[in-house]
This record gives sequence, structure tokens and C-alpha cells, in this order.
Amino acid sequence: MSNLKLCATRRLYGLGVALSVTMIFAAHSFSGTRPPSFVIPLSIAGVVYLLAIRELLSTPKFPKHLVITGLLFAAIWQIPFLVKTPGADDDIHRYLWDGRIQRLGYNPYLVVPNAPALRSLHTVETRTLNHPDLPSPYPPAAELFFRAVISIHESLFAMKVALFICGLAIVPLLLEVLHRSGKGAHWVLAFAWHPLLAIDVAGSGHVDILGALILLVSFAALARRWRSVAAVTLGLAVAVKFLPIILLPLYWKRIRMRDTALAAVTLALLYLPFLNHGHIPTGSLGTYVHSFWFNDPVFAALEHVAPPEIIAGFAVLIGFLTAFWLRSTSDTVNPGAFAWPMAASLLCAPVVYPWYLLWMLPFLRSAWTLPLIVWTVSILPTYEVWHLRALGKPFIVPGWILLAEYGSVAMAAVALGFRWMRSLKTSAPEESKT
Repeated sequence: MSNLKLCATRRLYGLGVALSVTMIFAAHSFSGTRPPSFVIPLSIAGVVYLLAIRELLSTPKFPKHLVITGLLFAAIWQIPFLVKTPGADDDIHRYLWDGRIQRLGYNPYLVVPNAPALRSLHTVETRTLNHPDLPSPYPPAAELFFRAVISIHESLFAMKVALFICGLAIVPLLLEVLHRSGKGAHWVLAFAWHPLLAIDVAGSGHVDILGALILLVSFAALARRWRSVAAVTLGLAVAVKFLPIILLPLYWKRIRMRDTALAAVTLALLYLPFLNHGHIPTGSLGTYVHSFWFNDPVFAALEHVAPPEIIAGFAVLIGFLTAFWLRSTSDTVNPGAFAWPMAASLLCAPVVYPWYLLWMLPFLRSAWTLPLIVWTVSILPTYEVWHLRALGKPFIVPGWILLAEYGSVAMAAVALGFRWMRSLKTSAPEESKT
């Protein structure tokens, strides 16, 4: 091993230890109110994570023992989050309720949790679910997943464990994708070391990680030209949350019409158990677009000139156009091409919770996606809003946090632009010589 590689390995080991310490400190204060004693070490962990990304970018290959040890580090600091009780109104309480009422014969898209007739159906763990006056907004694959989990064991911990396993399943799949693409196995640490996994999967248990797993399966199948598998799994990912529907242009001319039809049939079959007099119910999806706003500077700016439905449609359109442009410029199935359209759409969305960025994590492993990597870290201070809400303040992201979050992304994008222009200038003389 060369001296440079040895030094890089030692630095990455050191960063792994630092990340472990800061995340364990954050886990100690993890609660539904997200106090400063949680947000501060979490923010430090985010900075350490970015330093680790710099090492991954600057060194093409690390020894195998570092990868194994790094994955063990990630497991060590996620366990304390896994055993913690989620916040009183975290989404996972809704997951448990939706699975429970399905098992009891009710349609989660039609009933509201606080209906007097359903009061006796609640358990201690479902009485504090958020927005009890609204039916469920989650697509059918998510709903069927909730039901499957509570059929095994009905508890918040069981739901967290199931989603934690989804996160674990991404690791071997990602290692296989990295191997086939010729990328170093150490890039799996860009996923496994991310603080969002500990907070929003092991800690709070968000279903987005299930969608990220299925979408990575679709990406791997598309790269292998398993066209039917790629199409069906994209449909399944859309049926967890609608975000990846904007990636459809990336499948253009890569899958056949019969594959598209198979995906559509799969999606229709998933909705079949929830049909209401022949109609597909949408639950509280419309209310979500109209009334739910968080961490949304672009949406808030556009809100003054157009109604929410138009702006939400614009967010979808931006994602589609980004995917279409990336598809038209490259025939390679590139992971960054999966991340950028989702980021573009989320940037214009009415709600940008930190766990929404879980969808992008398996696809961030190059300098090209550096602004998105920065975003997954700069969004971490928004957890301060939960603490402010506990103090009786509005559930609104303070301006200084918005500036820090999106300003960091903008600076990373500018740096990436300068790097791209320098690469063009250096390649131009070489091309003129040939």
C-alpha cells in the first residue's frame, strides 16, 4: 500500500470513529422534540460525513477491511436509534394504524382515525398519530407493506425493524451495483454512513427507505437490461410514494411497450383492494398539496402567482424535463441521472422533509452529485423546527436555516460548475492537437 493510500485509509478510519461518537451522542438525546442537544451533534456528524465524502472522491480504492469496518461502525451507531421510541406524532404511528384497520376490514383511504365510531379500534401506539382528521395519503404498495408488517407483529418497534431491514438490504445490492459498474466498494459507505439513515430509518422509521430499495432494484435491473423487472419495480416504487414517477423518461427506449403495460397492470392490481365503487381513492393527497408546507422556498415564492395545484404540477414537470434532458444526453444508465430529477422536483415541492432525501441516497456517489450530497447534510438543521414547535412556536423553518440549507447547495453547484468549465478548458487544447 502506497503512503498516500495509507494516509487516506487512516483518515477515513478516523472520520468513521468521529462519526460514531457524534451519532451516539445524538442518539442519546433523540426524541420527538429534537432538542439542541440532538441537533448540534447531528450537525457536527453532517460535517464529518462531508469530510468522509471528500476522502472517497479523492482516493479511487480503499482496502476491503476498511469497508467492512466502516459498515460495522454504521451498525453500531444505528442500534441506539433503533431501540429509541419514535416521537408521539411521527409518521410511523400512521403506518401502524393503516396496517391495523386494513386487517380489521377498513379502507385507510376512506376512514379518518378520529372518527367516534373508530375510537375503540385504537391502541396506545396509534392514539397519537398525526393529522387524525384526515384519511391516509400513502399509495397502495406502502399500505400493503404496513399490513404485512402488522400481520407478523403489531408494534412500532416491529415496523421500525422492518424498515431498518430495508435499509440493510440496500447495502449488498449497492455493493453488487458498484462491482458491476467498476466503482470501488468503499462508495457503499457514502450510503451507510449517512446520518439520515440513523435518524429517519432506525430512529423514526420512514417508509421512504422501502421506496429507495425498490428503486435501486429497478436501477440495477435497467443496467442489466432486465427490462420487465426494471419496469415493474419502478411501478412498485411509485406505489410506495409518487416521487419516482418523474423518472419515466429515463426508461424511454430502454424498456418495451409490453414492459410498460406490465408495470401499469401491477400498479392497477395494487389499487384493487382499495377500490371504492369502482373508483381509485386518493385519501388525503389533495389536502396534502393544498395545506401542507414545509421547507419550501421555491413553492412559497411561486404561491403568490399560481394556485397550489399548478405549482405542484410545475414541480412534477421540472422533474420530468430534467429526466428527459439527462436521458437525451446519455445512453448510459447513470446513478446521478436518477438523483437529479428527484432533487429538481423536490426543490419545487410544497413539502421537503429531510427523510424525502432518502430516495436519493443510493444514487449519490460521484462529484457530479456533490450539490445533492451537500443538500442531504445541509437539511439536517431543519430538525430544529421540532424543538421550536415544542416551545409553542410555528412549525416553520427559520430564515437563517433556509439560507444555510439552500445557500450551501447553491455554493456547491457553483463549485461544480467551475470544475466543469475547467475540465472543458483543459480538454480543448488536447482535442486541437488531435
